[in-house]
Amino acid sequence: MQASAFQIWLIIILLGIGTYLLRWSFLGALGNRELPGWVMRMLRYTPVSVLPALVAPLVVWPAATNGETDPSRIAAAAATVAVGVMTKNVMLSIVAGAITLFGMLYVLG
Repeated sequence: MQASAFQIWLIIILLGIGTYLLRWSFLGALGNRELPGWVMRMLRYTPVSVLPALVAPLVVWPAATNGETDPSRIAAAAATVAVGVMTKNVMLSIVAGAITLFGMLYVLG
């Protein structure tokens, strides 16, 4: 089925309104209120849960290898996690993962 230009723009506008309302529900409606402690504890873990969910598919099924698992990417992810857990330093973790990925690609490639 081919969508017309009007239908595409309508979908874009409706999704934009929906996204705005979702964000406003937290920032606009609750921005000046004190949130309960249990909500604040849960919100503290949001980045910790979202970031691995975004990165894991790119490590396990990378598009660059047509969805086949790449040992160098797995090694780089493991190095990043290990350095992050040991040092609690984000920049050092990123550098360790990049060096591992580059080293594995250079050695294996």
